[in-house]
Amino acid sequence: MNVEIKVPALGESIVEATVAQWFKSAGETVAADEPLVELETDKVTLEVPAPAGGRLAEVRAKTGENVEVGAILGVIEEGAVGKPAAAASKAEAKTESTPPPAPVEPPPPPAMPLSPAVRKLVAEHGLDPAAIPGTGKDGRLLKGDVLKAIEAKAAAAAPPSAPTSTPTPTPTPTPAGPRPEAAREERVRMTRLRKRIAERLKEAQNTAAILTTFNEVDMSAVIALRKTYRDAFEKKHGVRLGFMSFFVKAAIAAAREIPAVNAEIDGDDLVYKNYYHIGVAVSSPQGLVVPVIRDADRLDFAGIEKAIGDYAAKAREGKLAIEDLMGGTFTISNGGIFGSLLSTPILNPPQAAILGMHKIQERPMVVDGRIEARPMMYLALSYDHRIIDGREAVTFLVRVKECIEDPQRLVLDI
Repeated sequence: MNVEIKVPALGESIVEATVAQWFKSAGETVAADEPLVELETDKVTLEVPAPAGGRLAEVRAKTGENVEVGAILGVIEEGAVGKPAAAASKAEAKTESTPPPAPVEPPPPPAMPLSPAVRKLVAEHGLDPAAIPGTGKDGRLLKGDVLKAIEAKAAAAAPPSAPTSTPTPTPTPTPAGPRPEAAREERVRMTRLRKRIAERLKEAQNTAAILTTFNEVDMSAVIALRKTYRDAFEKKHGVRLGFMSFFVKAAIAAAREIPAVNAEIDGDDLVYKNYYHIGVAVSSPQGLVVPVIRDADRLDFAGIEKAIGDYAAKAREGKLAIEDLMGGTFTISNGGIFGSLLSTPILNPPQAAILGMHKIQERPMVVDGRIEARPMMYLALSYDHRIIDGREAVTFLVRVKECIEDPQRLVLDI
């Protein structure tokens, strides 16, 4: 019996995906629920498991093809026994139309998935990813590793220098194409996620009346609190006490006073939300993503830290689901972890505001008439001026500052 492998539902408003890579080749044996093919959508990368065990009889959607929800990716012959991976590779190698003089069996695919940029370079230059040493985490192959291998391959293939007896040197050919430096450039197709990020950010700039207000916060109290209770907190809850949970709590407390910050425009209406789904921007191999902590106001510090830790791990492993990224009402972005001292974050539409955290840096501050070195952080609130007035934006940021500089406010809800 043949079982079709179909593109699953991808989430609200997402109707199409790109086939990123197949983990199996036609003719190989697959097990039920085994990851079979990886799809890239506008928001996340997801794996499609095998709906049944048997032999992968047919691959209909090739790598790089765009497929719609419900489209057939391939067919499994249920219960049939196929070739193991190595045997399938041999069979494919024998069917090459123009075999090289000394055919070499391609090694099995690497155990660790490759990023889209790496896959693109490897395919374009005919490289074996298993033969390239990876310098990333857990031996992951990085783009820089592939570029070094390409340079080495080009150097090895370069023709020998002309004999010294030749009087006239051969003219240097000009790079092909209209770009003068085309030979020293590379083109990598944008992933769906990167294209969607670009579209949404540009949409925010074109649609919203974006304005940014700034303040600075003394982190001394939060740092002292973390130092005092860090070990006990981690021992009890099994998660580290970070700064982000304080800012999530502070943003919620401030948004309750300034509800426009947690609102959005829907046609001619302003929608004020009495729930707090806080998006926390995290980095992933495919780009910046914003998973959402739902009903964050109902979570304690430990619950927030656990949610952030889980999302960060899922983002690194490419396992975020569509549902993890939808429905946010307010976003917090921490550029400080990369060393950013100050920035103006861009709204995540249809949200009305985004809070930007930055690097903690000791600066001389006047405290009670004395100059002291204090750990300071610049805060930036970008907001949609169509919804939020300047007074409201400044008041919101001041409330966040007050909660961080006196964290007892967060416990006492004042």
